[in-house]
Amino acid sequence: MSSEIRVPTLGESVTEATIAQWYKKPGDAVAIDEPLCELETDKVTIEVPAQSAGVLAEVTVAEGETVEVGALLGSIGEGTGKENTTENTAPPPETAPAASAEPPPAPPPVAAPPAAAAPAAAAPEPAPAPIGDASALSPAVRRVVEEHGLDPAQITGTGKDGRLTKQDAMAAASAPVTTAAPVNQSVNQSVNQSVNQPGTQMGVREERVKMTRLRKTIAARLKESQNTAAQLTTFNEVDMGALMQLRRDYKDLFEQKYGARLGFMSFFARACVTALREIPAVNAEIADDEIIYKNFINMGVAVGTEKGLVVPVIRDVQDMGLADIELAVAGMGRKARDGKLSLEDLQGGTFTMSNGGVYGSLMSTPILNMPQSGILGMHKIQDRPVVVNGEVAVRPMMYLALSYDHRIVDGKEAVTFLVRVKECLENPERMLLDI
Repeated sequence: MSSEIRVPTLGESVTEATIAQWYKKPGDAVAIDEPLCELETDKVTIEVPAQSAGVLAEVTVAEGETVEVGALLGSIGEGTGKENTTENTAPPPETAPAASAEPPPAPPPVAAPPAAAAPAAAAPEPAPAPIGDASALSPAVRRVVEEHGLDPAQITGTGKDGRLTKQDAMAAASAPVTTAAPVNQSVNQSVNQSVNQPGTQMGVREERVKMTRLRKTIAARLKESQNTAAQLTTFNEVDMGALMQLRRDYKDLFEQKYGARLGFMSFFARACVTALREIPAVNAEIADDEIIYKNFINMGVAVGTEKGLVVPVIRDVQDMGLADIELAVAGMGRKARDGKLSLEDLQGGTFTMSNGGVYGSLMSTPILNMPQSGILGMHKIQDRPVVVNGEVAVRPMMYLALSYDHRIVDGKEAVTFLVRVKECLENPERMLLDI
């Protein structure tokens, strides 16, 4: 008796997904709850598990195709199937001597060819996809391969059934090139370099890569944000010296007691809570002709992943201490990097923080995460000369940027918000005393 494989409910407002990768092929044995395929939505990537054990009988939707919730993906039939199809393709041990017994007529002078024959014999082992064929790659791996001009057939896969993982591709991309270029290619390569051509493959001057659903959604929402809100950005700078000293003094004790590293994100979150309580319009949103003021703070923390920017939400930050915030931020960061975020993790934010400083950004104007009315941009800490008590001193300074919806947040409120954040960070004891 066969069991159908269908697209599960993907969450509120999500009606369709793209087949990113099939983990199994027809005829493969599957165990109950074993992942069968990966679906990519406009928000997250999820796996579809097997509802019963047996054999994957058929696949009705190929990789790259778009499906709606409830659509039929394939079916599972009864039987044991084949466990590792890539291993089963190897010849049986008994036939190996017979196969090697046929070539003996080759004369001894051909001692040089064995080195050239070795790659041919090893060719079937790395992966079933032909050289240059990216159809068997996951979207994350395909992106790394295409960006760095890699040949998938030259990379050894460490994933299930010899599949390439993102780590395999990144390792290959960062490995130094040791193969010397043939003489007749040196001219072409120098020409390619002179026109700043990306990649190392000859003759490839541009590539067209289909946008992922997540990337298309990011693009559409950012443009919608610019077209809808009256966005304005105001700046200030913070002397991070006191906060950095506090962190140096207590980070070891903090980690021993709470099992979490003491970073800056928790202090920024607490500073924003103080400022948002005083300026509630920055924590509000517009719905038709009404302004909705929130009596809670769900803090979105922007995280960059290989698939694009995601903003997991930490709920009710106003009720959390520094340790709770640090643990929550670390947990969301891990889930984002591992692709384990759920739809619930990405919904319900009321205010967002974005730390471009980890990438070296000195200043930026972040775009609102609609329908929110405020987003705080944090930047690189840099030693700069400033005037302190009438004297020039070198201090660790950071620029802060608040982008806000001018339809409901006035300039005075935006500036006051940033001043309160600055005061809390330059005098951390204010957050402890809640003043």
